[in-house]
Amino acid sequence: MLSALRRISALGVAILALGPSARAELPPENRCPTFSGSPGSGPKQDAAPVRLREGMLLSYFDVLHLGSLLPIEIWRNREAFFHEGMRLEVGACHRRYPTPGFFREATRRFAGQARIDDDGNLSGGPAGLPFPPDQIDPEAPGAAERWAWNLVRRYRGAGPSGSFRIVDMPSRVVGGIQTYEGSWYFLQTAHRADLTESDYRVEVAGDSSWIAGGRFREPMPARHLAWRQLRPLSVDENFSEPDDTFVYVPTMRKVRRAASTWVDGLYTPRYRISGDSGGGGLPVGGLDFGGGAINPTGGESAATTENLRRGFEGLTIRPNAYRWRFLEEREVLAPINITRGGYPEDRERNYGPSGLSAGSDRWDVRYAVVIQGAVKERGRDFDLLTLFIDYQTQQPLYVITKRRRGSRLVEVGIMLHRFSGDLSHYPPWPGGA
Repeated sequence: MLSALRRISALGVAILALGPSARAELPPENRCPTFSGSPGSGPKQDAAPVRLREGMLLSYFDVLHLGSLLPIEIWRNREAFFHEGMRLEVGACHRRYPTPGFFREATRRFAGQARIDDDGNLSGGPAGLPFPPDQIDPEAPGAAERWAWNLVRRYRGAGPSGSFRIVDMPSRVVGGIQTYEGSWYFLQTAHRADLTESDYRVEVAGDSSWIAGGRFREPMPARHLAWRQLRPLSVDENFSEPDDTFVYVPTMRKVRRAASTWVDGLYTPRYRISGDSGGGGLPVGGLDFGGGAINPTGGESAATTENLRRGFEGLTIRPNAYRWRFLEEREVLAPINITRGGYPEDRERNYGPSGLSAGSDRWDVRYAVVIQGAVKERGRDFDLLTLFIDYQTQQPLYVITKRRRGSRLVEVGIMLHRFSGDLSHYPPWPGGA
């Protein structure tokens, strides 16, 4: 996840298997678009258009002609996301990435069972995609809600996991660059099309939809800070339901419930202040080691367990926490199947002068659905969430957040994926599939 404001999180090499078959109206495979200038300008009139082709290498100056294939927020901040000296490889145009047969079969079997009520809550559809893409009418009411739920239920195996590195850029609050490293996981425990004999659930997980968590390794003040988050199934029908989130605070040597009980996506503890100086409370006998407080570290541990939006945005959301509208369907250039590794495979990968550029990699031409959600409850870090969702795989391509007032940009996220089917060394699904 790359953020245009002040941070970049390299979530390791995200090995994500990609999604279901496409409808006939999708652009044909291998049909690549032409260079078309800045957004909305159309092809240049004084020169013949140049058609993209797979394997073509583009420089920074070539990318300046590809504005119509990028979100406007990426284009306006192109100096951060692209740079001189980069070499962007054009990948496949509208490639059909396959999914396992059991997921396709579950989507077909339960098609028509999922229902969305007037508040955007979902019921029915135990496995597979709740709404087959070729059955979603973009002109019909509720089209955006259906795409949002498909994003959450997209195929990604049992869930991604790996190592992460979060780099906080300097600001008036933080004086220097701060780097944090650790490991994380996301385990889908319900709606698992492969678990037909256990009602599509991981039995020991109870009534949770998924379980996520992680642990910090570096730097020393954040070491051993760990967390676990369980999303209850009831959230699908009531977005206000809190997650069960627990944090191990190293200096207290105790597990605490997170101070932020309601989180839209994935939870991350406030690692910057995790190195508090506490010991757990007032010793017996009245010895005043904590300023007279019964729990002198209570405030610090509460601050440590508050949610901090860093790097894991876009992997999952609560669709019923937004009022959605369908914006458009369009061709985009996106890194859905990268070739270069990130952290920890390539710890020294160059992300350009800004630290936010993945321009020197492979970017495919994809057909995307663009939806925008307005948060139902104020008080969040943003008011509007725009998602570019790959039509054929349901993977998130771009995540953009804004404030309502003046449409002020808050975050720009570019999601980097890799198709595991192209990796000879990647472990196969049980049974060899």
